[in-house]
Amino acid sequence: MIAQRRKKENAKPRLGQIIMNKGEKIFVAGYRGLVGSALIRRLEREGFHNLPKCDRSQLDLSDEQAVHGFFAQEKPAIVIVAAAKVGGIKANNDFPVEFLLDNLRIQNNVIHAAHEAGVRKLLFLGSSCIYPKFAPQPIPETALLTGSLEPTNEAYAIAKIAGIKLCQAYAREYGANFISAMPTNLYGPNDNFDLNTSHVLAALLRKAHEAKMGKVRELIVWGSGNPRREFLHVDDLASACLFLLERYDSPEIINIGCGEDVSIRELAELICDVVGFEGNLAWDTTKPDGTPRKLLDITKLRNLGWQPTIPLREGIAQTYDWFLKNVAR
Repeated sequence: MIAQRRKKENAKPRLGQIIMNKGEKIFVAGYRGLVGSALIRRLEREGFHNLPKCDRSQLDLSDEQAVHGFFAQEKPAIVIVAAAKVGGIKANNDFPVEFLLDNLRIQNNVIHAAHEAGVRKLLFLGSSCIYPKFAPQPIPETALLTGSLEPTNEAYAIAKIAGIKLCQAYAREYGANFISAMPTNLYGPNDNFDLNTSHVLAALLRKAHEAKMGKVRELIVWGSGNPRREFLHVDDLASACLFLLERYDSPEIINIGCGEDVSIRELAELICDVVGFEGNLAWDTTKPDGTPRKLLDITKLRNLGWQPTIPLREGIAQTYDWFLKNVAR
């Protein structure tokens, strides 16, 4: 009876009813990670102060009972799902079971508990890897499920697609204001610089720094250097997320990016210049390139009035400064 009553009460869409105020309780799932920490910084800077923070030792998001207990007690008004098991090509390729199961558990628990607790709005963060390997460029939101995925990160992509579909199902069946945004490749403070699990920009930054400090004359980079990627500073992502929470209520997915891409070779050269590594680049073509090109079409977001503000070189310099102060030392 309770479930039936809830369904009836929520049957009409609640779109357009979310009004952000500084006192609303906002739960950022995964607040200590690259994305979550940027979201907390942005929200606090904008004056939001009711931000419950639980790390993994306090709340295991893969534990269904614990998650439901947390939501029943805290009753947040807004939820941002930034928690996920993430990694680069190597990690995704080596541990597909973990990337699929861990992400399904986390997002299913949080999204379901949010609905049960009556959360007013939820933002689920997906990934640009949800799109087909050979999607049209720039990639429009309509490209989802129109072709085969990149095999090296297929497990992660499938988990994220399932999260999108779950949010859309809650919107369709219960009228829940659950939205989904697809960020491009991200970087910035609190990135993962572990060479076994990091993404390309963070990995190259660390490699260039260590090569410089070790006075090595050659830096080996995976692949051919030809694939093209788009990179967005995580602080720009946080800005876009707050923008969407205030102005976007459709269950249809929306891309978040900067609208420009560079080749991995150009990225490596730029990073070496910022870091001050003056040696040569060597390309290990026995390692995979991944998707040939991945540039998001951000027309939908731009038409709403949002634009990124941090140029790539400036963002890399800021990230390197953070790396020197927090990782290298």
